[in-house]
Amino acid sequence: MSKYAEAGVNIDAGNEAILRIKKHVKATHSSIVLGDFANFAGVVSLKKFSKMKEPLLVSTMDGVGTKIKIAAAMDKWDTVGQDIVNHCSNDVLPIGAEPLFFLDYIAASRIKPETVESIVAGMSKACKEVGCALIGGETAEMPSVYSEGEHDIAGCMVGIVDRKDAIDISKIKAGDVLLALPSNGLHTNGYSLARKVLLDESWMNINEHVKELGCSLGEELLRVHKSYSKAVLGLSKKVKVKGIAHITGGGLVENLPRILPKGTGAEIDEAKIKVQPIFDLIQNKGNISKGEMYRVFNMGLGLVIAVEKGNADKAMKMLQKSGQDSYYIGRIVKDEGVRFK
Repeated sequence: MSKYAEAGVNIDAGNEAILRIKKHVKATHSSIVLGDFANFAGVVSLKKFSKMKEPLLVSTMDGVGTKIKIAAAMDKWDTVGQDIVNHCSNDVLPIGAEPLFFLDYIAASRIKPETVESIVAGMSKACKEVGCALIGGETAEMPSVYSEGEHDIAGCMVGIVDRKDAIDISKIKAGDVLLALPSNGLHTNGYSLARKVLLDESWMNINEHVKELGCSLGEELLRVHKSYSKAVLGLSKKVKVKGIAHITGGGLVENLPRILPKGTGAEIDEAKIKVQPIFDLIQNKGNISKGEMYRVFNMGLGLVIAVEKGNADKAMKMLQKSGQDSYYIGRIVKDEGVRFK
């Protein structure tokens, strides 16, 4: 008689992983999470938001991509758990939404309970920081789909905002100012090219200290994707934020146009961009064109926000008070697309 374990799936390991992560999941719960229902799905009450005139649910889903390969090589898993939560919080932010709840998907060739716990502990930490409840997810062991030792992580976040407070990008106009909020590295994009250049072609040691980076290559590549949610939501209560672009895959040149109304474009002062050493290292090692770098990587720009010119200084001061750096990067012009000067 055949058993599931003989097919490569360990039910006991899956059950142990679930037991290990329960405390991390529960640590993110507030009064909106209801636990007195069948536990096949998470349940959230919206009673807290009953004063909203027209509440909008804003949803997003993403993954950490091949950054997972770096986590595996370093055997460090909590940072990628934080990455996916923070990435998603930045994706609901351009609508003006605050994170409400998050669900995860963790898949592997073989479930290691301690690895799953580390990933979910990272998710829990990030959820608490952005004010979001981790209400459920799925852990899948699929030996015939993933090669030995391989993992995948994805997440879905739902945020909420009253329609009157939602960011209306149609109001962006020529003369508005663009402010950059710095990234702290690659975040979760461009890792396939970074790995190819630095590890496969340049044979760099992931554990070796790199003088230009001030840390090991592995530590640099595992820097946690920053969340800008708290700082920018706080700013939007005092200053009118007209548009927000999360600089992810596609870089500045493909993400910024997503918030620009027809007939408007962005003029970027390239000299203002604070490109971090990791991007110079990748470009030089791989002999990559500047155009390609700006299409693949964030180049030190985590978020770009549009405000009226008269509000720019106030916005930067308010962000600074919340502990978030920002700086002027360009302006909105009467011309479509993104151009550098």
